[in-house]
Amino acid sequence: MIDKTLRESKDALFTWLVRGPVRQIHPAVVTVLAAVVGVAAAVAAWQSAYVAAVCLWLMNRALDGLDGAIARVTGTQSDLGAYLDIMLDYVVYAAIPLGLALASGESAVLLALAVLLGSFYLNSASWMYLAAMLEKRNAGAASRGETTSVTMPAGLIEGAETIVFYTLFLLFPNALVLLFSLMATLVLVTASQRVGWALWHMKDG
Repeated sequence: MIDKTLRESKDALFTWLVRGPVRQIHPAVVTVLAAVVGVAAAVAAWQSAYVAAVCLWLMNRALDGLDGAIARVTGTQSDLGAYLDIMLDYVVYAAIPLGLALASGESAVLLALAVLLGSFYLNSASWMYLAAMLEKRNAGAASRGETTSVTMPAGLIEGAETIVFYTLFLLFPNALVLLFSLMATLVLVTASQRVGWALWHMKDG
């Protein structure tokens, strides 16, 4: 919901960080490192090491922002790099709540996890295919002045909100049923927003 508002400040910060030896690192290396750190956060959550999990999760998010900045500053952006980035992001997005649910072992938490991951499945379809259609119509990222490889159709739950929710998951593991359910509901609202947008704006196609 607030990603577009934050994007300019975020890009400026990460661009500033790309200096000295950091410029020599290939962005794909940072992408893979971010995924390793993210999976480590999931393992820490599984072992109920929640402070370590929070730190690793926030490090994952920082590295996820850094790889794109390195690519832009050094002119090494690529379709493969963007594809690898989103794929590994989704590995981490699935692994952390799974690790938390396994640590809990409660049936209510596992059920809430299933609902949460199901909402992610529907949300992915709602924005990825829509993004592909917008690119096909020459109404994608480039035409919108976005720095991402493909356009990210706006919604209630985006990157910034995901960071907040996952941090809350790790800080308050005893409230996972409530937090998983709340995020799943808002993610489904987000998917509905995009379906509604498509029905209104893409009737001619």
